[in-house]
Amino acid sequence: MEERELRALLAADEHHWWYRGRRLVIRAELDRLALPAGARVLDAGCGSGRTLQDLRAYGEVSGIELSPLAAEHARGRALGEVRVGRVETLPWDDGSFDLVTCLDVLEHTPEDRVALQELRRVTKPGGWLLLTVPAYPALWSTHDEVNHHYRRYTRTALRRAANDAGWRVARLTSFNSLLLPAAAAVRISQRYRNRDSGDHVSELRVGPRWLNGALERPLRIEAALLRRGHVLYAGLSLLAVLENGAAPPGTGGG
Repeated sequence: MEERELRALLAADEHHWWYRGRRLVIRAELDRLALPAGARVLDAGCGSGRTLQDLRAYGEVSGIELSPLAAEHARGRALGEVRVGRVETLPWDDGSFDLVTCLDVLEHTPEDRVALQELRRVTKPGGWLLLTVPAYPALWSTHDEVNHHYRRYTRTALRRAANDAGWRVARLTSFNSLLLPAAAAVRISQRYRNRDSGDHVSELRVGPRWLNGALERPLRIEAALLRRGHVLYAGLSLLAVLENGAAPPGTGGG
């Protein structure tokens, strides 16, 4: 991620509609999991550490973040251990965590299966990985380039990568569905802009309160639907709940 985009993220993740809405979606899914009391929880790619605040409701939290700047912000929250490192080489023993979250991180890794295998290594048998990724390769745009993405995902591609790494796919759904048409129009229009001209404007700016609230509302609706077990079949993002079960790599699931 380019430094200017990283700094925009650090400044916006508390109040920006996207992060607020995504946290609602994540909480709706996590509340449906059977986690042990006092679970050990890892946020892999924890950014500024804001998500760690929510994850504390489920147990003892740890984080890892590639950016030293972001890790410093996360440590400043004093929520749990935060290390600097890559998700492909995690500095914890096998089977350390009951729950791992990896939110909009996998698309930043050159080899997603290597990352998924490493995330599985540190997850206890029967433990869970909840991850989110951007959807629709056809919507590749300047947004993906400035964020140093390697790919956007289809459902099939994400399921295959998870299965190849030995995960059982327990649940797979889209989200950010209601805003998909408008977001797709923005993504497509970005292709016709010259990135080198310097006219790229970060999408992470927090706008007026009324607009921020209006954009968050669709994600609130989606979170309520997901909490009831519904599956959304279109959306700008994909969410997968993966179980470190007994199924061997390459088998189907969910």
